[in-house]
Amino acid sequence: QVQLVESGGRLVQAGGSLRLSCAASGRTFSSTAMGWFRQAPGKEREFVAAISSWRAVYADSLKGRFTISRDSAKVYLQMNSLKPEDTAVYYCAAGSSIPTIQAKPNYWGQGTQVTVSS
Repeated sequence: QVQLVESGGRLVQAGGSLRLSCAASGRTFSSTAMGWFRQAPGKEREFVAAISSWRAVYADSLKGRFTISRDSAKVYLQMNSLKPEDTAVYYCAAGSSIPTIQAKPNYWGQGTQVTVSS
């Protein structure tokens, strides 16, 4: 079992930056792939990025603005040049591999709200 707790979401102006954090506990963190998804109002949840112990992948539309990273206890999402369309609830996810996360994560956090004002 893995427990995920996101933090860092808040209101930010367009063009600004924000870093989200996700603290993971339970299963051995180092062997778990981690990721981020987001869900905007009225839209389906979408993949943002994922990271394993040796590589990271991104949604094509977000490459260059978002960066995922991890340390021994947390996974992070650095978001730069934020746009109003980045407004969403951001969810942390965990799984056995990056493909697992992209298909259907094994675990979800409860989400953190990011609002980008124009």
